[in-house]
Amino acid sequence: MNSIVMAAQAANGAGSSLPMLFMMLAIFAIMWYFMIRPQQQRQKKIREFQNSLKEGTKVVTGGGIYGTVKHIDLATNTVEVEIARGVLVQVDKAYVFADASSQVTNA
Repeated sequence: MNSIVMAAQAANGAGSSLPMLFMMLAIFAIMWYFMIRPQQQRQKKIREFQNSLKEGTKVVTGGGIYGTVKHIDLATNTVEVEIARGVLVQVDKAYVFADASSQVTNA
């Protein structure tokens, strides 16, 4: 009799891990859908914007500097941004994040 009870308990213990596995998979799927996927979409939009940069585009750099693209050097992957009349700064293309003409400023 004692061996039957132990066998039943062993069978119940092995079966209880399956619902836990499904629960973990469901949690991961929900987390991916609500957290990871939107971040990947934002990164894709930023890369598309960086690849479509043209001279004359108003941009915001990673440091928060507003300016206008004056020259793009594809060999070194840098962008010259005019931040004031006659003042040019050279910025890595990966640090140009946003189109300043589409942003609302508090003036």
